[in-house]
Amino acid sequence: MLRIDVQQVTPTLRNVLCLGAHCDDIEIGCGGTVLKLRDDCPELHVTWIVFSSNDARRVEALRSAAAFLPPTSDVRVGNFRDGFLPSSVEQLKEQFEELKSVISPDLVFTHYRHDLHQDHRLISDLTWQTFRDHLILEYEIPKYDGDLGSPNFFVNLDESVCRRKVATILSCFQTQASKRWFSEDLFMALLRLRGMECNAETNYAEAFYCRKLVVA
Repeated sequence: MLRIDVQQVTPTLRNVLCLGAHCDDIEIGCGGTVLKLRDDCPELHVTWIVFSSNDARRVEALRSAAAFLPPTSDVRVGNFRDGFLPSSVEQLKEQFEELKSVISPDLVFTHYRHDLHQDHRLISDLTWQTFRDHLILEYEIPKYDGDLGSPNFFVNLDESVCRRKVATILSCFQTQASKRWFSEDLFMALLRLRGMECNAETNYAEAFYCRKLVVA
């Protein structure tokens, strides 16, 4: 197992792009890592884009982003219909092309390519079509489909960061509170499981799928 000291990597990170199909996806998938980068990289600038929302979810998404991100971040919440992103692929493709013309991120977070939710898969595909020469980490979302895979990239997290992540998600996204999977024990369990898999000294980790990494 190759271990990379975060202190050697984070000084070179200036611009991070986070992409999520739905209002809580980014927080669930990579919120702990974003909090860690925020703490370790004082010059960090994050572009945070959510593609689908309604009025209530938009308010939640903006409140959550403010809790996770540095104050200078660029937060955008779209109004595409949840579950119907494939029917808007042309509009989405145009948005991605426009995004590519104004930003060249050091790191991109997006959905897992083999996620069984159609919205998630589409955002992942468009990410790879658009940012071909960038470091992309695909995050995972626990849900009923049972599509969690075998990730190959882990970010160790202190328990305090994990609990901060989970508490913020539960506090901000009250519209999801009735869903049985939307719970502290489930989110913490996945963080603990991934921490075990990578033998994290902190016991907790977020996991990603890194399909292409070039060491210069």
